[in-house]
Amino acid sequence: MTRLPEEHLLMRIFIGESDRFKHMPLYEALIDMLKNEGIAGATVLRGICGFGVNRLYHSQKLLDLSADLPLIVEVVDTSEKINAVMPLIDDMIGDCMITLETVTVTRHFRDNSSQH
Repeated sequence: MTRLPEEHLLMRIFIGESDRFKHMPLYEALIDMLKNEGIAGATVLRGICGFGVNRLYHSQKLLDLSADLPLIVEVVDTSEKINAVMPLIDDMIGDCMITLETVTVTRHFRDNSSQH
């Protein structure tokens, strides 16, 4: 196993569970688009509570079956690939916050030539 540290971007897209793009949940549409565009990795994280710029508090109560919980879509890839998908993301999302930060990625990969 070889480790190769690389500088990448970590993008976080803050959305709500009830946000939609066309006929599907926004987080699913984002993940599908990112995968189709060849992004290295993306994960959707579900928050237990939170609020955004509109100051509307979102939380899950025991009896609340229609909670609009906060979601974070975390995306990791090179700055070039992240910048290339930003126009697509802009076309899909409404009011939300996106953050970017530089991260060091240690990539783990196997040498497939040694496998039979």
